[in-house]
Amino acid sequence: MKNNKNSKHDLYSPELFFNRELSLIDFNKRVLNEAEDKSHPLLERLKFCCILSSNLDEFFMIRVAGLKGQIASEVVELSYDGKTPKEQLIEVRKQLIPIYKRHSDILNNQILPQLEKHGIFIHNFSDLQPIEKEELEQYFLDSVLPILTPLTLGPANPFPRLINRSLNVAFVLQDTTKPTEDERIAFVQLPSVLQRFVSLDRKGGHHFVLVEQLIKEFANILFPGLQVKTANTFRVTRDADIEIAEDEAEDLLSEIAEQIKKRRWGRAAVRLEVSSKMPDFLVELLTEFLDLDPIDVYVHDRPLNLGDFMEFMKVEIRDLKDKPFAPRNIHEFNGRDINIFDAIKQQDVLVHHPYDSFTTSTLKFISQAVNDPNVLAIKITLYRTGQNSPIVNALKKAAEDGKSVTAFVELKARFDEEKNITWAKELEHHGVHVVYGVLGLKTHCKICSVVRKENDQLRTYLHLSTGNYNQTTSRLYTDLGFFTANPDFGKDATHLFNILTGYSHFNDWKEFIVAPTTMYKRTLELIEREIELSTPENPGLIFAKMNQLAHREVIPALYRASQAGVKVKLLVRGLCCLRPGVEGISDNIEVRSIIGRFLEHSRIFYFKNAGNEEYYLSSADWMSRNLHKRMELMFPIYDKRLRERIWDILNIYWSDNTKSWKLKSTGEYEKLKPKNIDAGFSSQDFFLDELKLLRNSDILV
Repeated sequence: MKNNKNSKHDLYSPELFFNRELSLIDFNKRVLNEAEDKSHPLLERLKFCCILSSNLDEFFMIRVAGLKGQIASEVVELSYDGKTPKEQLIEVRKQLIPIYKRHSDILNNQILPQLEKHGIFIHNFSDLQPIEKEELEQYFLDSVLPILTPLTLGPANPFPRLINRSLNVAFVLQDTTKPTEDERIAFVQLPSVLQRFVSLDRKGGHHFVLVEQLIKEFANILFPGLQVKTANTFRVTRDADIEIAEDEAEDLLSEIAEQIKKRRWGRAAVRLEVSSKMPDFLVELLTEFLDLDPIDVYVHDRPLNLGDFMEFMKVEIRDLKDKPFAPRNIHEFNGRDINIFDAIKQQDVLVHHPYDSFTTSTLKFISQAVNDPNVLAIKITLYRTGQNSPIVNALKKAAEDGKSVTAFVELKARFDEEKNITWAKELEHHGVHVVYGVLGLKTHCKICSVVRKENDQLRTYLHLSTGNYNQTTSRLYTDLGFFTANPDFGKDATHLFNILTGYSHFNDWKEFIVAPTTMYKRTLELIEREIELSTPENPGLIFAKMNQLAHREVIPALYRASQAGVKVKLLVRGLCCLRPGVEGISDNIEVRSIIGRFLEHSRIFYFKNAGNEEYYLSSADWMSRNLHKRMELMFPIYDKRLRERIWDILNIYWSDNTKSWKLKSTGEYEKLKPKNIDAGFSSQDFFLDELKLLRNSDILV
């Protein structure tokens, strides 16, 4: 290892790391900024409000639940920056309170009033016309009341089991038949089948009232003979992390299905959200029954269950949404008579989603494999595929037609477990060989292998990707996909699937870099090599794009690279525990985060290597979970054309000065701003504009 004058610094010191949980909260601040950004169409701003709400739900269900679990088990595991679990929980609340306030302000004072100007109204029941109130009462009697189940709290009725993230109404009732005041508490849990937004029959625009308002207004029908003193909405968030003793679970499918049930209502509560009008004594009662502390209670002056508001994205007012775009058909695969395998055999192919069509590249690759009589076998890893997946349907058809089809289904894909169980059973029913997991690991690599018989020989064609086989998210996430017929890649793919589907300790990879066996070691080697080769005359360069960065060894390695004069440019969309810009330690490291219309999901790694440049694509971030607890795949790109395109992509992102945030050494993110209006540059807008210009050309995009 090259020595340098700053080696005396302790590069593992807590002062050189940002807290993982707080960095994740900072990411959500940047998401909230998009909700306030008036350059976005109005419904897109509402969408960012919903995304923030959903992100924080997951944050509590996983991250806060983990901290609470440590405290409950009296396990004190210090964070990267040296904080105890309790200290982190205190700081989490301190950071979230102003975020929630700003969230409500943006929704109540900006987005909802602006929606009214465009004909989208959410009315208060009290403001409705008498005839509308009568119609809504009849609607309540016919369509709401039959599926509600009031639950009372009393000596004979214990505190009800409330489903995770369900919307509830808490009633304080007084029995008017008793001579003395007799207050009672009752709850109504809104079933998921209930329509949240009830339409009003008004001309001109889209008019709604929230169904919880109907439940509150017509509570006298629910509780005849009782006086309703207060009615307030609340919501409970529960620990949702699934822990499975796989070595003891004989049937992984059944075990995960059982854990999903527990996630909904059986696990410990971690957060209570209440409406701002809920009386203190009722908040205290809920807090006590849910075994929570006051620090776990969040009061909102806005509707709860904000994720439901994504329903408004279905409203057809084009000016309130992002302009639609048509992704480019890949010219190598374009044409009805094109044999996609002949095209891949001629040259490797790179696709950049969502700008390049998923349908005419990835889906076409799999569809042709299904219908090609020379294709003998298809193997694929499925992590998140979405509903009504055309890929799942194609695999079922291939199996029915007699091809050998193997699908590796990751049942532990967080919050998609239930969907994965459903279509995994469907695949098995149609003859697909379904494999459910590698013991103790989550399988996150993205690979599809097609084995084809050509001139009495077998040839393997591959699709490798940074993202999932999901047609829906391929329009929302940026990812890179790679097609190749490279024989060494094909051999590695065979061994990788043997590890995934059977017993194998293969580790003699030709091209693949695989976690958890070789990726961690190779990543450090690539960084250390850059340090060794870097000189003042020819300084090294590491240029990487990923979702998140949090690893106790990779981060110090990057510090050592900075000290050795290596320039380190990092595009990290989400959390980042590395502290850049520290004199003598990380002053050669710059970290940026791009938040925009599309979720930046691609993982790209570039190493200058003294001029013998190396490019890699990967399914993995530089995170402990990715490098040590998951099956992940990183692979090199050799084709000069594709390397040039990847280099362009990295630099286009780095040039962004309108949707890019720079991480400061203080931990704050500063949004980059152009020197003047004409100098503004958005990377995502550039790719969309490029798409318009080159969609019908033969230039590789």
